[in-house]
Amino acid sequence: MPARTLDGDVYVTPLYLAGSTTIGDPAMQPLLDHGFTLQTDELANVYVSSPDQHVRLGFLPEGPDNTLWKVAAHHDPFGPPDWLATFDSNTPTELVTAFTSAVATSYAEDPDTVLTGPRRPAEEGFRPLEGAGWKRGSWRLTTLFTAPDGLAGLTYRGGILDRHAELRGDQDRWLLWGGQDGYSSRWYATFTSAVPVDLIAATTARLADPSPVLRYEVEIPQRNRSAARTRPVLPPVPTPLDVRRATAARARSHGGHLVRRTPAASATTGTLSAVPPARPAHQRRAAAGRS
Repeated sequence: MPARTLDGDVYVTPLYLAGSTTIGDPAMQPLLDHGFTLQTDELANVYVSSPDQHVRLGFLPEGPDNTLWKVAAHHDPFGPPDWLATFDSNTPTELVTAFTSAVATSYAEDPDTVLTGPRRPAEEGFRPLEGAGWKRGSWRLTTLFTAPDGLAGLTYRGGILDRHAELRGDQDRWLLWGGQDGYSSRWYATFTSAVPVDLIAATTARLADPSPVLRYEVEIPQRNRSAARTRPVLPPVPTPLDVRRATAARARSHGGHLVRRTPAASATTGTLSAVPPARPAHQRRAAAGRS
């Protein structure tokens, strides 16, 4: 699968209001670049697997619910996963890509670390949000972070959780959310207890990154548009070499007689840094996000 660069006609910030591009290529590409293999089914769902079959990704546009992405790690390729990460269909593509990029890098360094990873404190997953000025709160054994505008958050549930309930989606150790409350505007991502914290930290770092992202304006969820900051993508300014080439081409097209024409005015752009309804079972998550 060739890499595909995201494009669009507007820059959007913050990321958590931009919505999904619905394109799976950018998030799958880091894994494919590290030797993972790709298969599809007759419904156009896509499955990406590590060479040892211990790490798997599913891109499931025709899946049974609103979960578009599932990433899982298995000690036993035929057994239940040791950990599971999910992203629903409204999740910004760049957020999924941050997670899969971290998985690919970790797997390339040592495949075993993706399965177990060093035991790091949850605070490492919180740190990018704290550094970006997100508001921290707590309630009993639950830690909450909320974006300055109140339109994105993280919920971390402490204590003992049932592993099978986590894998079923009945309990959440880590829950990320963003966007205005509503069917197509709010998104959710979840990570079970055994997901290595460094992978989660890579995701929260991207969530807190203020760099604008590209979207076509119609891709931005309608409920999020009034809160998101957008600006149009302006055409590139021609370089002096472009001008000389165009002038020479016009001269040739007029039989060698130079036709002088004032170049059209062009605006300049600044330099940019690189870069739901929730499914019914997750209605409780909307309440958690708003708390």
